[in-house]
Amino acid sequence: MPPAKKRTRSYDPAKTRAAVLAQYAHVREAVRTLTPEQLELPTRLGDWTVRELVAHIALAVETVPRHLTAPEPAAPEVALLEWPFATASRAGEIADGTREFAAVAGRQDLDALYAEVGARVEAALPQASAARLVPTRFGAMALADFLVTRTVELCVHTDDLNAAVPGLDVPYDRQALAACTRLLADALAVKAPGGSVEVRIPPYAVVQCVEGPRHTRGTPPNVVETDPLTWLRLATGRTGWAEALDTAKTTASGERADLAALLPLMS
Repeated sequence: MPPAKKRTRSYDPAKTRAAVLAQYAHVREAVRTLTPEQLELPTRLGDWTVRELVAHIALAVETVPRHLTAPEPAAPEVALLEWPFATASRAGEIADGTREFAAVAGRQDLDALYAEVGARVEAALPQASAARLVPTRFGAMALADFLVTRTVELCVHTDDLNAAVPGLDVPYDRQALAACTRLLADALAVKAPGGSVEVRIPPYAVVQCVEGPRHTRGTPPNVVETDPLTWLRLATGRTGWAEALDTAKTTASGERADLAALLPLMS
């Protein structure tokens, strides 16, 4: 796992909490409209159907109240900027947990399931300190940091859901998308520390990365620019570097502005 030497960006805990709830509400509204046939559609996530994807999104949010009911760990074990890299080691466990949760979800009304999870989150969060440690599957981390990771889960899988169901257009909460974009941009700077390349993801993030001569003024010689959703897809392997360039979703200028070897950050 790359060392998290970069100072972690600060996130407003109240805004992050609101963002998680808002994005979850957007997904819930979409889930209400899904037909039985749509729930059986394939997704770009291996053999997961839409039903399993929907179950995974609920499970990702359900972990918040579940972790808050567990005993508080004695010390933090994983930093926010380490989280994106830690996910790959538990991919099989996450997939198995999703299938089990989807099997249960298949025996009940999905809207009722989403309502239950949402109510538990809304009841648990106001009582919890942002600094409280929670025992995640990746190690103990502060609740405030764990909620930032939930914006990644929600935004990335909202994009998966929109891609899987023709005509579905689940919106993105601005604060949730901003937090998700910034965390994954900062993770790139951790993976490839340096200042020779400027990565721009307007309107949410700009980071310097890659070893080499550091830019100090004027137009940077090495610039990568893309939009937030394309960045999420690049960072998680939904879109390849060459594809993003070919479709003009991403621009790269300068001899060091090739990020193909650094992506994806999560898998």
